[in-house]
Amino acid sequence: MLENGSDKSAEMAYRRYLDGDETAFREVMTAYFNGLTYFANGFVHDVHAAEDVAIEAMTELVIHPSRFGFRSSLKTYLYAVARHKALNLLRRQRRIAFVPLEDNAADEASLEDEVLSDSIKKSLAKALAELQEPMRSAVHLVYIEGMSYDEAARVLGKNRKQVDNLLARAKRELRQIL
Repeated sequence: MLENGSDKSAEMAYRRYLDGDETAFREVMTAYFNGLTYFANGFVHDVHAAEDVAIEAMTELVIHPSRFGFRSSLKTYLYAVARHKALNLLRRQRRIAFVPLEDNAADEASLEDEVLSDSIKKSLAKALAELQEPMRSAVHLVYIEGMSYDEAARVLGKNRKQVDNLLARAKRELRQIL
């Protein structure tokens, strides 16, 4: 989870990138790539595909900077784009049969270790995997990524009350799971 200061510094780095500092985009990638990948993996359940989704979300900032327009936080925008791209990938995959890679479990565990550094968060991640979507995403965005209810609502395409309801249901289910 990034601190708000990190979010602001990543946003400042993106502004520098837009002003012509080509190297500043690396700071944005460093700040958000692993979290976006982990978030996308919750949808696609394939760490390599999740990395592709994260790259596509980042690419949106480069190709279409006007779509962001600083109307929300950079983090909120990126997570909304990543969610949209992950859901599109799932829609495409339903039409195409594919064979999963065998080494995906090791890569997924490595990503989880990197993003969720302590054992409490790892236990929570295992319990979260048992939640239905979008409860899992709401919990991830609010409690792991530190987004406000309003930001999570924008990412999920819901209103604040719906996010509140999702979190309440998720907490009840997590109590039973844990």
